[in-house]
Amino acid sequence: MDKLNHKSYAGYSWLLLGCVLFTKVSFAGEGLQIFTQLQQGGLALGQIPSGYKVRYAGNFLKTTPNGTFIFGLGRDAPNTITLSLINDRGINAEYQFGVKSRQYKVQSVTGVPQRTVTPSQSDMTRIRRDSARVKESRRGMSDNVEFLEGFKKPLDGPISGVYGSQRVYNGIPKSPHYGVDYAASTGTLVFAPAAGEIKLADADLFYSGGTIVMDHGFGLTSSFLHLSEILVSVGQKVEQGAPIGKVGATGRSTGPHLDWRMNWLSVRIDPQLVMQALPTP
Repeated sequence: MDKLNHKSYAGYSWLLLGCVLFTKVSFAGEGLQIFTQLQQGGLALGQIPSGYKVRYAGNFLKTTPNGTFIFGLGRDAPNTITLSLINDRGINAEYQFGVKSRQYKVQSVTGVPQRTVTPSQSDMTRIRRDSARVKESRRGMSDNVEFLEGFKKPLDGPISGVYGSQRVYNGIPKSPHYGVDYAASTGTLVFAPAAGEIKLADADLFYSGGTIVMDHGFGLTSSFLHLSEILVSVGQKVEQGAPIGKVGATGRSTGPHLDWRMNWLSVRIDPQLVMQALPTP
């Protein structure tokens, strides 16, 4: 198999060429290739030959016409993962790849509303309902491939929180933070980091306040939290760089900022690593 068949997927060959030139390429038997560094919280970009399917963590991965695929690695992904390559005769071969581990900091946050740290029983009912809606908005793998055009920051601002850090709210240890926080004043415009379709737009979720979920395709989604205003609606398709909302301090927040999160299916991944794996030229 050629390292990449650029002609078979015109329009995105610049991206794949960049991956070959500037990132480490891992090769496995039968032409299975990975073009990005595999690390906890990262997004993997790979390719398989025509006539093959690839499976990871029980999921058959969606592929482009030239065999390009993606998958996400969680915050605590194991040191080794397995990909299965299945040919058109049903013959299965498994290949293992190493995953780079990361160290995460502990971040203490004080001054958040205590109600959001120790919610009441009625609040828990609402939280479960919110969570179910968000999970539903992330289900499935759409055929959209515009994510291959790359990602860029949704706004310019200092980073005040990073992916993976253990959060301690008002002295109480809670779940890790799964996004990247950009500090900005209330009303600052938030722009789509890549093209996609709006799957959820709600001005008042319990923890995340004004929230948008955007589908970029192949199971890859972005979430934008704590917004003061939402400028898009469910079902709307937006281009990269289009304004989608405004920064706020809604939900569990001590001040105005944008919390940008990304998922591959149910796997929470690091937006900063996605921008490295799929950069905008």
